[in-house]
Amino acid sequence: MLTKWGSTRRRTVVTVLLSAGALLATTGPAAAAGPDAAGRDLYVSPGGSDWASGTAGHPVRTLDRARDLVRQRAPHLTRDLTVHLAPGVFRLAAPLQLDARDSGGNGHRVIWQGSGDTELNGGVQVTGWRPVPGRPGLFAAPAPAGLDNTRQLYVDGVREQRARGPLPVTVTATATGYTASADTLARWRNPKDIEFVYTSGEALWNVQRDGLGQWTEPRCPLAAAEGTTITMANPCWDNSTKRVLFPDIPGRSVNMVGPADLTNGRHPSYAENAFELLDTPGEWYLDRSARVVYYLPKPGQDLRRADVEMPVLEKLLDAKGTAAAPIHDIAFRGLRYSYATWLTPSSSEGFSEIQAGYTITGANGWAVQGLCQFVAGGTCPYASWTREPANVSVSHGRRVEFADSVFAHLGGAGLDLIEGTKESQVRGDVFTDISGNGVQVGGVDKPVTDTDADVVRDVQVTDNHLYGLPREFHGGVPIVNGYTVQNTISHNQIDHVGYSAISVGWGGWPDKIKRPATPNLSHDNTVSDNLIFDYMQMLDDGGGVYTQGITGTSLDDGEKVTGNVIHGQWGLGKSVYTDNGNTYETIRGNVLYGAAYFNVGTVHVDYRDDLGNNDPTLIEGNYWEQGDRDKVDKGAITRGNQILARPADAPPAIVANAGLEPAYRKLLTRPVGGCGPAEAPSRVGTFAVAGKLYATWNPTFAFNNAPVTAYVVTASGGGRTQSATITAADFAKRAYAEVPGLTDGTPYTVTVAARNAFGTSEPSLPSAPVTPGLKPVALPGVPTSARALPSATAASIRWNPPAAAGDTPVLGYVITVSDGRTIPVQGRDALVTQPTVKGMTRVIDGLGPATAYTFTVAAVSATGTGPAATFTTTTAAA
Repeated sequence: MLTKWGSTRRRTVVTVLLSAGALLATTGPAAAAGPDAAGRDLYVSPGGSDWASGTAGHPVRTLDRARDLVRQRAPHLTRDLTVHLAPGVFRLAAPLQLDARDSGGNGHRVIWQGSGDTELNGGVQVTGWRPVPGRPGLFAAPAPAGLDNTRQLYVDGVREQRARGPLPVTVTATATGYTASADTLARWRNPKDIEFVYTSGEALWNVQRDGLGQWTEPRCPLAAAEGTTITMANPCWDNSTKRVLFPDIPGRSVNMVGPADLTNGRHPSYAENAFELLDTPGEWYLDRSARVVYYLPKPGQDLRRADVEMPVLEKLLDAKGTAAAPIHDIAFRGLRYSYATWLTPSSSEGFSEIQAGYTITGANGWAVQGLCQFVAGGTCPYASWTREPANVSVSHGRRVEFADSVFAHLGGAGLDLIEGTKESQVRGDVFTDISGNGVQVGGVDKPVTDTDADVVRDVQVTDNHLYGLPREFHGGVPIVNGYTVQNTISHNQIDHVGYSAISVGWGGWPDKIKRPATPNLSHDNTVSDNLIFDYMQMLDDGGGVYTQGITGTSLDDGEKVTGNVIHGQWGLGKSVYTDNGNTYETIRGNVLYGAAYFNVGTVHVDYRDDLGNNDPTLIEGNYWEQGDRDKVDKGAITRGNQILARPADAPPAIVANAGLEPAYRKLLTRPVGGCGPAEAPSRVGTFAVAGKLYATWNPTFAFNNAPVTAYVVTASGGGRTQSATITAADFAKRAYAEVPGLTDGTPYTVTVAARNAFGTSEPSLPSAPVTPGLKPVALPGVPTSARALPSATAASIRWNPPAAAGDTPVLGYVITVSDGRTIPVQGRDALVTQPTVKGMTRVIDGLGPATAYTFTVAAVSATGTGPAATFTTTTAAA
């Protein structure tokens, strides 16, 4: 009997041998074919037989056989044809491949209907676990047949961590890799399997940020380790270190996205995928050469009874039409797409990230890919880098539907609706536990096309719940929309994600060098009525809704961002981010708060002509903390926005309408995957004073069906440890914790673990060491550019961090009001805005109309409170 997904009982499954379908298409029972069968539904069950007729009482066994029967019936349809997929696990040996022959016909659809507990599984179970002699707690099992490589392992529906840890040596960059301080890596068992990972983000509290931009996390494997010489794999290394620079613009690469390389003061943040790094419960390693899987179980895990899954397939469903013969009128409902991987990052290509899962690839990619008019031999169009593939994909599809389904435990992106897909829907689905992007709509390789056949248009992504992603390629985005027409992204809830929530558009970066954005066919795209919160939990420089490039031909047909509720940003960014070359966007009627550092921004010069105007943008009727006055700034219009003093003051109609519509709210309580401790926090930063240290980190956003309730901070040094616990609620308010009781003069490293109802996570990677001790007493400086933007009853208080932080970093601020109030300011924005001196915002309410007020703002550090900036304003008349 099949058990529920995530149960600790082993599931009984039947392997679906898709290759059998071609044979059975010609040798199967004649009763299942022909026009007389066109009015009958088909039934498929893991316990069926491909020699059966496909009726309810005699189901077929494989998806391939069902597909072949559909092909026989499709030309003769007199009503919708439903392929009923029974509950259970269809363990795929190859992707289900569909084309135009699998379409509906005669005005009717083909509907692949699952039960909600129907799983399309691209993995293999790992069994036969035995203890490893001489390694207490470590278990090993033979690699299953067909498993040559993978990047993921799951135990009872919970994604576990591939073995990782700090580099055991120091390294110095060379043209081909690194010189190490010792030959340690050369003596590890499989050096070519090791990956170096380069984290990114704002440099904060003794954390080295080593990526290719604050929004990226590139990965490159090793090619060899011989003695102290580490040679990195190509083309990943060259694509990440040799990006072409403009000769007259120091530091600006021709791809115009991020720094030029990984060698200029950068080092690997950590290493991954080595047997020698197996030291923490929950870690695993696949020894490909010995064909052995190793796993260090967590407390309470019994590998004799656990369902251990390792993905093998890179595609589960590939629905591929052509411009001349699109696949059409087909629906997929009530399915679970599970256990697929993506192996390119494990190859010499690695993961040389640009943005949103796009990478530079190919032996000469660094020199030419997507560089078009900017370098000799550059490939066109500009910025047509390599898209991260999805585990479920549709191309040249028309009237294709994905509904009431779950996309989880996936190793690439979740779902592609790409080249030539039109009039299609993604509705009522759950996307979670995905390595990269969630839904990818359209591409960026055809900004302008001469034929409508290749245009992606009229796609609706509505009423979906996307959360707890990306799990591996942390620059991923839940919904990515490229160059498209008349698409709607509406009524989704997106929460607890690592970077931006929704990304629209492309190709705007040339405005960094005063050139126009790439012309493109996009127009009439809408992002409306979404609920977005707890986003940018890991990376920086993004937004709740991020857009760049030209969005239409005028404000009438440009992108519309309306009715969204966006709050709870963690990393440095904006609620609605109008980035490079963003032209003709309307941002109207949204509720925006809790961002670091702006709700909406920024204004850019429109380089399509020499008039010196700004990109045409309309920011109107929003409820926000920003407080900007009405103005027309060379084509950028701001008008009718209202200061939001408290979230409770937001218009109830907007708040109630945002997110999932009532019929879909059950998705919010739908359990997906297994129950267990949360994922470990990341990117721990520290500083120390006499007798104690301060720690901050990026919070956990993958909970495994129980929210984080607290974090445990452990400082280790001098042969002893000291721990402190902070509730998740307090950490959300303060963004840091203190560990007292430390010994001055002793170096300490810090790890952080997350606690939920199912236990405590594995610890984070350790911080860089810090040493407590007495510090000189230098207070933070005066905050700069302090001002107030008032309404009748509130004021948006704006300031920049002090130019001089003092001897310890700024932890927060204190605002005083001339009516006698003192208001403390804490939170992640107080930390992340400091290194690059980004603006801070707080709203002070309870003011009287037409009244003069004086405010002060002072920075607070572990050393003390610095001198205040003083400023005055008069509120508007009622």
